[in-house]
Amino acid sequence: MTRYRSPLLLMATAVLALTSSIANAASFNCDSKELKPDEKAICDNRALNDADVKMVTTFDLLSGLMAMGARGTLQDEQTAWLKTRQACEADASCIKAAYEERLTQLDETYKKINRPL
Repeated sequence: MTRYRSPLLLMATAVLALTSSIANAASFNCDSKELKPDEKAICDNRALNDADVKMVTTFDLLSGLMAMGARGTLQDEQTAWLKTRQACEADASCIKAAYEERLTQLDETYKKINRPL
């Protein structure tokens, strides 16, 4: 069964493919000595690292498409989501589920953006 993909997620996937060869491409410094448990798990797991890059790329692309007020709301939602991810500690399956949920939320936000036909 083929799943529907929004253009935004397709762009994020393309950027991820271009950056997938970069070691430790997470949205934070994997060499930091002060990594939180969720960040360490992301740095140690390629699939989670890739999910982080995809989420950040999608978030950044979406932020650029939104008006300033909506951008603030999106940032607030991202901050709240980050707390959810951090609550997973080092549980890879919890972190994976958090990324899947956030990407779905970002896709839904993209679908609601008013744009010319």
